[in-house]
Amino acid sequence: MASNDPTASSPAQPMAPLCSVFRRYLKSRGLKYTSERADVLDAIIARDGVFEAEELLLELRRRSQRVSKATLYRTIHLLRDAGIIVQALFNSKQSHFQLIYGKQPRDQMVCLKTGRLIEFQSEELISLRNRICKELGWTPVGHRFQIYAVSPEAAASKDLAAKGSTLRALPHSR
Repeated sequence: MASNDPTASSPAQPMAPLCSVFRRYLKSRGLKYTSERADVLDAIIARDGVFEAEELLLELRRRSQRVSKATLYRTIHLLRDAGIIVQALFNSKQSHFQLIYGKQPRDQMVCLKTGRLIEFQSEELISLRNRICKELGWTPVGHRFQIYAVSPEAAASKDLAAKGSTLRALPHSR
């Protein structure tokens, strides 16, 4: 399936290495690319999908890498501002982040009742994004689309609870 996403890497448009992108961003802000920031970026690159800052900190400590909590949070903030990661979920007490630079968009649907997360890709969303950007004279570089809804399992559980039933809806895949 061909992609209309300009953020996806391809042989015709190679993406700059993430460390180079981050170094340039830091330099433009008068900041240095430290070994601690490099460790944080490497740990994020090694992950696939959504992560929490606290999980990342524990992982760095398991690797015996000395990164303070403050440095981790400042680096995450800088990576987000540089367009390398995004805050992926907003409905929980702990912020979740996701690497986006050079990746296909990962659109998400989140169940408000259970917190269940489903990722999906939609060429229609990419086309719509590109069309809107073109109409407004902008150049698209990525997007994030998140749907908040109630999953069929959560809706069925609520319906069963309302009827006084002790039965629970079984998870099913779609």
